[in-house]
This record gives sequence, structure tokens and C-alpha cells, in this order.
Amino acid sequence: MSNTKKAVKLPEAGGIFDKIAPIALLTGALLATLGFILTFTIASLVPGAAVNGVELIGDQMVSNKLLLSQNIFYFHVPVAIASMLALGFTAYYGIRFLMTKEARFDTCAKVVTEVALVFIICTMASGELWTRFEWGVWWAWEPRLTTYLILMLLVIGYFILRNAIDDPERRASYAAVFGIITFVDVPICFMITRMIPSSVHPVVFRTDSGMPPDRLVLFLICFFGMLLIAFALYRLRFRQVRLAERVAALKEQLDD
Repeated sequence: MSNTKKAVKLPEAGGIFDKIAPIALLTGALLATLGFILTFTIASLVPGAAVNGVELIGDQMVSNKLLLSQNIFYFHVPVAIASMLALGFTAYYGIRFLMTKEARFDTCAKVVTEVALVFIICTMASGELWTRFEWGVWWAWEPRLTTYLILMLLVIGYFILRNAIDDPERRASYAAVFGIITFVDVPICFMITRMIPSSVHPVVFRTDSGMPPDRLVLFLICFFGMLLIAFALYRLRFRQVRLAERVAALKEQLDD
């Protein structure tokens, strides 16, 4: 009878991306904070944010100086784009897992979807504030809000599905397919205001007019800041999961 122990393959250690993740997080936080502060000081009004004198919005008399929708825009749009890009990677890693059956792609998909959920919650929260100041209500069943709400429910369902299946390979396979299906709603969310012209939600990216330079620069500062934050959160969380897997693998070796 052989006493040879089966070797357990340990997850690989982190690389250059893990080393720069803290720097990316700090840089992204500084850029996002700087851009958001500057929107209160030097940015011109976003189209649709101006009011004529003083108007009654949501049972409150609001003037240009008090109207915060122009400032929420610089946070709301970048986090929304970041959430959609993250879900694009969910679908990508899901496809890679289905093609290779490598567990690391399932881990990547799970972690990036966690990051996507964080940004989706930020998008919904900031969107509710924008809706309150711009339309005078906390919620409206208009196409963009409705499709994005469905997107959030799908992402929550992704994690419910993962927690409901014990077998690792089946869980990864089902989650990969569900993640790909979830991503299908992303282009629908983006294009819905163009497909349904009657939607009251503004079309942010248009070809008929552009942002003035001051607003464009501030938007790009906030946007790249959010992208750096999303990247850093993904790498830091992935490193945490990988270290947990290494500990589990080492325990398995010791038990053998």
C-alpha cells in the first residue's frame, strides 16, 4: 500500500496588479473626491438642471444654487458605467469558465460581480437623489429606471443562485450561464432611452451636442477615478479570496 500523498495545487500568489491595487484605490479616491468637489465650485449647470428663478420641486422651493442634480450627475454616471463594465467582465469570465472549466475563472466572475453590485447600489442611491431633485419624486416607472432595477435584481439573483448550490462545479457552471444572461440587460439599459424616445430619462451620451470643456474635464476626472476604485476593489477582494483558498489548500495538505 503506497503512502504517497496526493499533492494539492496551491492557488498562485499575487502579481503586479495586487501591488498597485492600493495605489490605484488611493488615486481613484482622490480623483473622484477632487472632481466631485470641483462640481460644486466651478462647473456650469448640466442641461436640464437650471430652473427659472425659484420653482416648486418635491414640495420644496428650489433655486439654481440649491439644485443638486448637476452635482449628482458627476457621481451617478461614472458609477453606472463602472457597474456595466464590471458586468461585462462577469460575462467574459463566465464564458472562459464554460470553455475551460478552470475554477479561477469562476472566482474572477464571482469577485467582479461583487464589485458590480457595490456600484449598482451606488447608482441606484444616487439616481434616487437625482430623481427627487429633478422630477420631484423618489421613483418613476420609466424605462431606464425599470430596466436598471431589473439588472440589480438579476445580480442579487446571481448570488442567491450561488448560495443555493453546494456542488462547486455545478455552481460555477450555473453561475456562469446566469452571469452571461444578466449581462444581456446591460446594453438594454444603455440603449433604452434611444429605443423609447418618450422616456423622461435624459440621454447622457448624444451626438447632437457635447459637454462644455469645464464639465467634460470634471466628468473625466470622476470617471477615471471610479474606474480606478473599481479595479482596486476587484484586485483587493480577489487577493483576499485567493489567500483564503491557499489557506484551505494548505489545511488539506496537512490533513492528508
